[in-house]
Amino acid sequence: MRPIFEWNIGHRSLSLGKRTLIIGVVNVTPDSFSDGGQHFDPERALAHALNLLNESADIIDIGGESTRPGATVHLSQATSLANSKSAVSESEELERIIPVIAALKKARPECVISVDTYKAAVARKAIEAGAEIVNDVSGFRWDQRMPKTLAELKCGAILMHARGRPDEWHDLPPASDIVVQVKRELRDWVDVALMAGVKRDRIAFDPGFGFGKSFEENYPLLKRFDEFHQLRYPLVMGVSRKSFIGRAIAQNGKDAAISDRVYGTIAAETAAILKGAHMIRTHDVRAAVDAARVADAVS
Repeated sequence: MRPIFEWNIGHRSLSLGKRTLIIGVVNVTPDSFSDGGQHFDPERALAHALNLLNESADIIDIGGESTRPGATVHLSQATSLANSKSAVSESEELERIIPVIAALKKARPECVISVDTYKAAVARKAIEAGAEIVNDVSGFRWDQRMPKTLAELKCGAILMHARGRPDEWHDLPPASDIVVQVKRELRDWVDVALMAGVKRDRIAFDPGFGFGKSFEENYPLLKRFDEFHQLRYPLVMGVSRKSFIGRAIAQNGKDAAISDRVYGTIAAETAAILKGAHMIRTHDVRAAVDAARVADAVS
Protein backbone atom coordinates (compact mmCIF):
# COMPACT_ATOMS: atom_id res chain seq x y z
CA MET A 1 0.00 0.00 0.00
CA ARG A 2 1.46 3.37 -1.00
CA PRO A 3 1.75 5.77 1.96
CA ILE A 4 -0.18 9.04 1.78
CA PHE A 5 1.62 12.36 2.32
CA GLU A 6 0.85 16.05 2.19
CA TRP A 7 4.02 17.49 0.66
CA ASN A 8 4.54 21.04 1.85
CA ILE A 9 6.09 23.07 -0.99
CA GLY A 10 5.69 26.50 0.56
CA HIS A 11 2.49 28.40 -0.05
CA ARG A 12 0.58 25.18 -0.79
CA SER A 13 0.86 21.43 -0.47
CA LEU A 14 0.55 18.53 -2.90
CA SER A 15 -1.35 15.36 -2.02
CA LEU A 16 0.87 12.36 -2.70
CA GLY A 17 -0.12 8.72 -2.83
CA LYS A 18 -3.71 8.85 -4.01
CA ARG A 19 -2.45 8.95 -7.59
CA THR A 20 0.98 9.15 -9.19
CA LEU A 21 2.16 12.66 -10.03
CA ILE A 22 4.09 13.18 -13.26
CA ILE A 23 7.08 15.53 -13.37
CA GLY A 24 7.87 16.72 -16.90
CA VAL A 25 11.50 17.50 -17.73
CA VAL A 26 12.63 20.70 -19.45
CA ASN A 27 16.40 20.81 -20.01
CA VAL A 28 17.57 24.30 -20.95
CA THR A 29 20.98 22.92 -21.87
CA PRO A 30 23.03 22.26 -24.99
CA ASP A 31 24.38 18.91 -23.76
CA SER A 32 21.87 16.87 -21.72
CA PHE A 33 22.12 13.20 -22.67
CA SER A 34 18.43 12.82 -23.56
CA ASP A 35 17.51 15.99 -25.44
CA GLY A 36 20.56 18.24 -25.39
CA GLY A 37 20.03 21.43 -27.36
CA GLN A 38 16.40 20.85 -28.31
CA HIS A 39 15.08 23.37 -25.78
CA PHE A 40 18.16 25.53 -25.22
CA ASP A 41 16.41 28.62 -26.56
CA PRO A 42 14.08 30.16 -23.89
CA GLU A 43 11.16 30.36 -26.29
CA ARG A 44 11.54 26.71 -27.24
CA ALA A 45 11.87 25.74 -23.59
CA LEU A 46 8.69 27.64 -22.72
CA ALA A 47 6.80 26.05 -25.60
CA HIS A 48 7.98 22.60 -24.50
CA ALA A 49 6.93 23.25 -20.89
CA LEU A 50 3.48 24.39 -21.98
CA ASN A 51 3.14 21.29 -24.14
CA LEU A 52 4.04 19.07 -21.18
CA LEU A 53 1.37 20.80 -19.09
CA ASN A 54 -1.14 20.22 -21.87
CA GLU A 55 -0.14 16.54 -21.73
CA SER A 56 -1.16 16.58 -18.02
CA ALA A 57 2.20 16.98 -16.31
CA ASP A 58 1.66 17.88 -12.64
CA ILE A 59 5.07 19.51 -12.14
CA ILE A 60 7.56 21.03 -14.59
CA ASP A 61 11.22 20.45 -13.68
CA ILE A 62 13.51 23.04 -15.27
CA GLY A 63 17.28 22.56 -15.32
CA GLY A 64 20.15 24.55 -16.74
CA GLU A 65 23.13 22.22 -16.30
CA SER A 66 23.69 18.67 -17.47
CA THR A 67 24.78 16.09 -14.90
CA ARG A 68 25.16 13.31 -17.45
CA PRO A 69 27.92 10.72 -16.83
CA GLY A 70 31.35 12.27 -17.30
CA ALA A 71 30.20 15.84 -16.72
CA THR A 72 32.22 18.06 -14.43
CA VAL A 73 30.19 19.82 -11.78
CA HIS A 74 30.87 23.22 -10.27
CA LEU A 75 31.16 22.72 -6.53
CA SER A 76 30.92 25.55 -4.06
CA GLN A 77 34.07 26.98 -2.53
CA ALA A 78 32.61 25.96 0.82
CA THR A 79 33.62 22.34 0.08
CA SER A 80 37.02 20.75 -0.25
CA LEU A 81 35.93 19.24 -3.58
CA ALA A 82 35.86 22.50 -5.53
CA ASN A 83 36.41 21.92 -9.24
CA SER A 84 35.09 24.38 -11.78
CA LYS A 85 36.68 22.96 -14.95
CA SER A 86 34.18 22.96 -17.85
CA ALA A 87 31.33 23.57 -15.40
CA VAL A 88 28.35 25.86 -15.79
CA SER A 89 28.72 28.92 -13.56
CA GLU A 90 25.93 30.21 -11.34
CA SER A 91 25.42 33.25 -13.58
CA GLU A 92 25.23 31.17 -16.75
CA GLU A 93 22.81 28.71 -15.18
CA LEU A 94 20.60 31.59 -14.04
CA GLU A 95 20.66 33.14 -17.51
CA ARG A 96 19.36 29.87 -18.90
CA ILE A 97 16.57 29.08 -16.47
CA ILE A 98 15.21 32.29 -14.91
CA PRO A 99 13.62 33.62 -18.14
CA VAL A 100 11.92 30.25 -18.65
CA ILE A 101 10.63 30.05 -15.06
CA ALA A 102 9.35 33.62 -15.17
CA ALA A 103 7.69 33.19 -18.56
CA LEU A 104 6.07 29.89 -17.59
CA LYS A 105 4.75 31.34 -14.35
CA LYS A 106 3.31 34.28 -16.28
CA ALA A 107 1.67 32.03 -18.87
CA ARG A 108 0.38 29.46 -16.36
CA PRO A 109 0.34 31.04 -12.88
CA GLU A 110 -1.15 27.93 -11.28
CA CYS A 111 1.53 25.51 -12.49
CA VAL A 112 4.01 23.89 -10.09
CA ILE A 113 7.64 24.44 -11.08
CA SER A 114 10.69 22.59 -9.81
CA VAL A 115 14.24 23.76 -10.41
CA ASP A 116 16.88 21.11 -11.05
CA THR A 117 20.03 22.52 -9.47
CA TYR A 118 22.64 21.70 -6.85
CA LYS A 119 23.69 25.34 -6.38
CA ALA A 120 22.19 27.23 -3.44
CA ALA A 121 22.37 30.64 -5.14
CA VAL A 122 20.56 29.31 -8.21
CA ALA A 123 17.93 27.66 -6.02
CA ARG A 124 17.27 30.94 -4.24
CA LYS A 125 16.85 32.96 -7.44
CA ALA A 126 14.66 30.28 -8.99
CA ILE A 127 12.30 30.20 -6.00
CA GLU A 128 12.14 33.99 -6.06
CA ALA A 129 11.20 33.78 -9.77
CA GLY A 130 8.29 31.42 -9.12
CA ALA A 131 9.60 27.89 -8.62
CA GLU A 132 8.31 26.05 -5.54
CA ILE A 133 10.54 22.97 -5.41
CA VAL A 134 14.31 22.48 -5.51
CA ASN A 135 15.40 19.18 -7.06
CA ASP A 136 19.01 18.63 -5.97
CA VAL A 137 20.72 15.63 -7.58
CA SER A 138 23.58 15.85 -5.09
CA GLY A 139 21.52 15.19 -1.98
CA PHE A 140 22.25 18.76 -0.77
CA ARG A 141 25.99 17.91 -0.62
CA TRP A 142 27.79 19.54 -3.54
CA ASP A 143 27.03 23.00 -2.21
CA GLN A 144 27.24 23.09 1.58
CA ARG A 145 25.05 26.21 1.62
CA MET A 146 22.09 24.28 0.25
CA PRO A 147 20.55 22.89 3.48
CA LYS A 148 20.48 26.29 5.17
CA THR A 149 19.22 27.94 1.97
CA LEU A 150 16.35 25.45 1.71
CA ALA A 151 15.44 26.08 5.33
CA GLU A 152 15.28 29.80 4.65
CA LEU A 153 13.32 29.42 1.41
CA LYS A 154 10.67 27.17 3.01
CA CYS A 155 10.12 25.44 -0.35
CA GLY A 156 9.68 21.83 -1.32
CA ALA A 157 12.89 19.84 -1.77
CA ILE A 158 13.85 16.61 -3.53
CA LEU A 159 16.91 14.99 -2.00
CA MET A 160 18.39 12.69 -4.61
CA HIS A 161 21.08 10.08 -4.01
CA ALA A 162 24.25 10.17 -6.09
CA ARG A 163 27.38 8.10 -5.56
CA GLY A 164 30.27 10.47 -6.16
CA ARG A 165 30.29 13.04 -8.96
CA PRO A 166 29.59 12.49 -12.68
CA ASP A 167 33.27 12.54 -13.66
CA GLU A 168 33.93 9.73 -11.14
CA TRP A 169 31.08 7.37 -12.02
CA HIS A 170 32.95 5.20 -14.51
CA ASP A 171 35.58 4.32 -11.89
CA LEU A 172 33.44 3.69 -8.81
CA PRO A 173 33.76 0.25 -7.20
CA PRO A 174 30.57 -1.82 -7.02
CA ALA A 175 28.43 -1.49 -3.91
CA SER A 176 28.11 -4.57 -1.72
CA ASP A 177 24.35 -3.92 -1.51
CA ILE A 178 23.25 -0.83 -3.43
CA VAL A 179 19.81 -0.64 -1.79
CA VAL A 180 21.23 -0.79 1.72
CA GLN A 181 23.85 1.82 0.83
CA VAL A 182 21.32 4.21 -0.70
CA LYS A 183 18.96 3.90 2.27
CA ARG A 184 21.78 4.47 4.75
CA GLU A 185 23.15 7.51 2.96
CA LEU A 186 19.73 9.06 2.41
CA ARG A 187 19.14 8.80 6.17
CA ASP A 188 22.50 10.42 6.88
CA TRP A 189 22.07 13.22 4.36
CA VAL A 190 18.53 14.09 5.41
CA ASP A 191 19.70 14.36 9.02
CA VAL A 192 22.03 17.17 7.91
CA ALA A 193 19.14 18.95 6.23
CA LEU A 194 16.88 18.55 9.27
CA MET A 195 19.59 19.90 11.57
CA ALA A 196 19.92 22.92 9.25
CA GLY A 197 16.23 23.65 9.75
CA VAL A 198 14.60 22.08 6.70
CA LYS A 199 11.19 20.75 7.78
CA ARG A 200 10.54 17.07 7.31
CA ASP A 201 7.23 17.61 5.50
CA ARG A 202 9.02 19.58 2.76
CA ILE A 203 11.37 16.74 1.72
CA ALA A 204 10.98 13.93 -0.81
CA PHE A 205 13.56 11.25 -1.66
CA ASP A 206 14.86 10.05 -5.03
CA PRO A 207 17.20 7.01 -4.98
CA GLY A 208 19.00 8.36 -8.04
CA PHE A 209 18.83 5.73 -10.75
CA GLY A 210 21.95 5.93 -12.89
CA PHE A 211 23.71 8.46 -10.67
CA GLY A 212 26.87 6.59 -9.73
CA LYS A 213 25.17 3.21 -10.11
CA SER A 214 26.45 0.59 -12.53
CA PHE A 215 24.08 -0.83 -15.14
CA GLU A 216 23.47 -3.89 -12.95
CA GLU A 217 22.87 -1.89 -9.77
CA ASN A 218 19.82 -0.11 -11.16
CA TYR A 219 17.73 -3.28 -11.24
CA PRO A 220 17.93 -4.03 -7.49
CA LEU A 221 16.92 -0.41 -6.90
CA LEU A 222 13.84 -1.00 -9.03
CA LYS A 223 13.05 -4.49 -7.77
CA ARG A 224 13.32 -3.42 -4.14
CA PHE A 225 11.99 0.10 -4.57
CA ASP A 226 9.29 -0.52 -1.96
CA GLU A 227 12.02 -0.86 0.70
CA PHE A 228 12.56 2.90 0.51
CA HIS A 229 9.16 3.36 2.18
CA GLN A 230 10.98 2.36 5.38
CA LEU A 231 12.47 5.87 5.34
CA ARG A 232 8.97 7.41 5.60
CA TYR A 233 9.35 10.12 2.98
CA PRO A 234 7.58 10.60 -0.36
CA LEU A 235 9.42 8.85 -3.17
CA VAL A 236 10.41 10.21 -6.58
CA MET A 237 11.89 8.06 -9.32
CA GLY A 238 13.51 9.03 -12.60
CA VAL A 239 14.66 6.44 -15.12
CA SER A 240 13.60 8.22 -18.29
CA ARG A 241 15.69 7.09 -21.30
CA LYS A 242 18.65 6.11 -19.10
CA SER A 243 21.52 3.92 -20.22
CA PHE A 244 20.57 0.83 -18.25
CA ILE A 245 17.27 0.77 -20.14
CA GLY A 246 19.09 1.14 -23.44
CA ARG A 247 21.28 -1.83 -22.55
CA ALA A 248 18.33 -3.99 -21.45
CA ILE A 249 16.63 -3.56 -24.83
CA ALA A 250 19.83 -3.74 -26.88
CA GLN A 251 19.73 -5.43 -30.26
CA ASN A 252 22.66 -7.10 -31.99
CA GLY A 253 24.91 -6.15 -29.11
CA LYS A 254 24.23 -2.42 -29.48
CA ASP A 255 22.43 -0.39 -26.81
CA ALA A 256 19.14 1.10 -27.96
CA ALA A 257 19.35 4.70 -29.11
CA ILE A 258 17.98 7.30 -26.69
CA SER A 259 15.01 7.96 -28.98
CA ASP A 260 14.15 4.23 -28.90
CA ARG A 261 13.98 3.91 -25.11
CA VAL A 262 10.43 5.17 -24.57
CA TYR A 263 8.77 1.76 -24.23
CA GLY A 264 11.50 0.48 -21.94
CA THR A 265 11.17 3.64 -19.87
CA ILE A 266 7.43 3.13 -19.48
CA ALA A 267 8.00 -0.45 -18.33
CA ALA A 268 10.41 0.69 -15.61
CA GLU A 269 8.16 3.57 -14.55
CA THR A 270 5.16 1.26 -14.29
CA ALA A 271 7.16 -1.18 -12.16
CA ALA A 272 8.15 1.66 -9.82
CA ILE A 273 4.56 2.85 -9.46
CA LEU A 274 3.48 -0.69 -8.54
CA LYS A 275 6.28 -0.62 -5.96
CA GLY A 276 4.94 2.63 -4.51
CA ALA A 277 6.57 5.59 -6.28
CA HIS A 278 4.67 8.81 -5.57
CA MET A 279 6.14 10.86 -8.44
CA ILE A 280 7.69 9.96 -11.79
CA ARG A 281 10.19 12.32 -13.44
CA THR A 282 10.05 11.78 -17.18
CA HIS A 283 10.65 13.22 -20.63
CA ASP A 284 7.68 11.37 -22.14
CA VAL A 285 4.78 12.83 -20.22
CA ARG A 286 1.84 11.66 -22.30
CA ALA A 287 2.97 8.03 -22.21
CA ALA A 288 3.79 8.21 -18.50
CA VAL A 289 0.39 9.71 -17.66
CA ASP A 290 -1.43 6.84 -19.36
CA ALA A 291 0.82 4.22 -17.77
CA ALA A 292 0.38 5.80 -14.34
CA ARG A 293 -3.41 5.77 -14.63
CA VAL A 294 -3.40 2.05 -15.35
CA ALA A 295 -0.81 1.27 -12.67
CA ASP A 296 -2.71 3.36 -10.12
CA ALA A 297 -5.88 1.44 -10.92
CA VAL A 298 -4.05 -1.84 -10.37
CA SER A 299 -2.41 -0.76 -7.10
